[in-house]
Amino acid sequence: MARVAVVTGGTRGIGAAIAKALKAAGYSVAAVYAGNDDAANTFKGETGIPVFKWDVSSYEACAEGMKKIETELGPVDVLVNNAGITRDSMFHKMDIAQWRAVLDTNLNSLFNMCRPVIEGMRERKFGRIISISSINGQKGQMGQTNYSAAKAGEIGFTKALAQENARVNVTVNAICPGYIGTEMVQAMPQEVLEKRIIPQIPAGRLGTPEEIARCVVFLAADDAGFITGSTLTANGGQYMV
Repeated sequence: MARVAVVTGGTRGIGAAIAKALKAAGYSVAAVYAGNDDAANTFKGETGIPVFKWDVSSYEACAEGMKKIETELGPVDVLVNNAGITRDSMFHKMDIAQWRAVLDTNLNSLFNMCRPVIEGMRERKFGRIISISSINGQKGQMGQTNYSAAKAGEIGFTKALAQENARVNVTVNAICPGYIGTEMVQAMPQEVLEKRIIPQIPAGRLGTPEEIARCVVFLAADDAGFITGSTLTANGGQYMV
């Protein structure tokens, strides 16, 4: 029987690539999304992957949603925390709503999504939790104190939860992408990409969503059980840790 994998923010960009790659690797995949019904329905039609809609910043919504997925697909073996938003602003101009929105969606969602499944993973002695952090959680980024704080928090969360669950074969890892050629990044002015962003990347190009998806498939595998508490950096050499 196929292992069940859940991907948040799973119908667009990096999340969609992850969901497709996991399905291709033999997993039974559920993709969670927050608001874009058209994109979700298109994704479902093209891939056959079931989609589930809820707000990952709400614990109640996550608990209810995960229960529904487990009823329909079976116990969750792999959880990919990919959902994230930005509300960029210089800190001296940032308001509390911008701060809370990013921390709630990008960091608090890890508690909201992991808590409903961690006990089952421990009981079955198998689980893979993978969170998509960011290069900006490692090095910081001007105009993103909220985002950088949340993404750095994901790394700390990963290391602590990994220690708690290593003995029961539940691994917890993080991936820190650099600049990836998603719809959001490609929407940046071409001049900014070519003169300010890409010159910072030794590889000389943007990454692809599929390259991040391959990292996830690697960490999700049954035979990746000795890798836990790790941060896998995938940024073309832009920031070396």
